[in-house]
Amino acid sequence: MLQALSIAATGMQTQETQIQVIANNLANASTVGFKVSNARFQDLVYVTPREAGTQSSQVSTVPTGESIGLGAKTAAVDQIFTEGELNETDNPLDLAIQGNGFFQVSLPDGSIAYTRDGSFRLDQNGRLVTLDGYAVLPGINIPQGAGTITIGADGTVSAQVNNQTVPTQVGQIQLVRFLNPAGLQPYGQNLYVQSEAAGSPQTGVAGQNGFGSITQGFLEMPNESTVQELVGLIEAQRAYEASSKAVQEADQMQGIANGLIR
Repeated sequence: MLQALSIAATGMQTQETQIQVIANNLANASTVGFKVSNARFQDLVYVTPREAGTQSSQVSTVPTGESIGLGAKTAAVDQIFTEGELNETDNPLDLAIQGNGFFQVSLPDGSIAYTRDGSFRLDQNGRLVTLDGYAVLPGINIPQGAGTITIGADGTVSAQVNNQTVPTQVGQIQLVRFLNPAGLQPYGQNLYVQSEAAGSPQTGVAGQNGFGSITQGFLEMPNESTVQELVGLIEAQRAYEASSKAVQEADQMQGIANGLIR
């Protein structure tokens, strides 16, 4: 009975993790560039009192064994990097990536982070920065008093300087991709940092050699389906309730067994 209690408890723990993951997905239903997370589970080891094929007599063997699982565990919580829908904003500094790639930004400690959130703005020095003030890399500086800012599909940034009719190129935004983007470590603030599992960053020009293109005046919305998340939430709740019921039943059976002993 005690083993049944622990087995059922592992089921409650995994479903609690599932609910936490879904809750975070729903909380970020409006977060630009957010990538939905998905919890993955595995069964635990098995106790096998009798293996399949065990000799049952001199001339026969058992066709099936006797294996009892010890529950479940969380194997991983990974992020799904499919593309979200693009939302038009008409802000010339809002950028979206159509396809593969991340924007690069410089963190306060000098390290580099990566994001799909192209909600960029200009700081007091004319630098292109994130909403938290982190500079976009490579650095883009817009001259004081510049007019219309144009950002091409290849990341080329141009601005009308000194009332010139022909825009002047002031820089180019580069994209970065990873062999295994699911291995990136979430940092918060819509940012990711590199990990060994993600592989080395590969830098390139937007729209070339497999990199996505940049769309000006748009933002990428989350790639989640609220309906699917709510369905998953209900399923996780039902599974949690079933596991808790198993705990209660095992506890009652343990109580009956203890009563018989007394």
